[in-house]
Amino acid sequence: MAHEVDETTLPVAAQTSRSAVDRMRAHRERRRLGLRCLTVQLRDTEIDVLISKGLLMPEARNDTRAIIQAVHHHFDKTLASTP
Repeated sequence: MAHEVDETTLPVAAQTSRSAVDRMRAHRERRRLGLRCLTVQLRDTEIDVLISKGLLMPEARNDTRAIIQAVHHHFDKTLASTP
């Protein structure tokens, strides 16, 4: 049985050493789930806002995974569909 891999929890070196086949498989799985993988640049002031809103701990301001989680939480709170 194949194991699913959460790319956000892999070290950068592990992500970059994946084969083209693995990257394509991950791309197709994301697309099937309605997800897109994008690179987004954040300003320091935007990270400050994540901290001020309580979405990111101040000591995690340079932690990429923590910032990604904070942005996802912000999206969940602000972009959630309402019936």
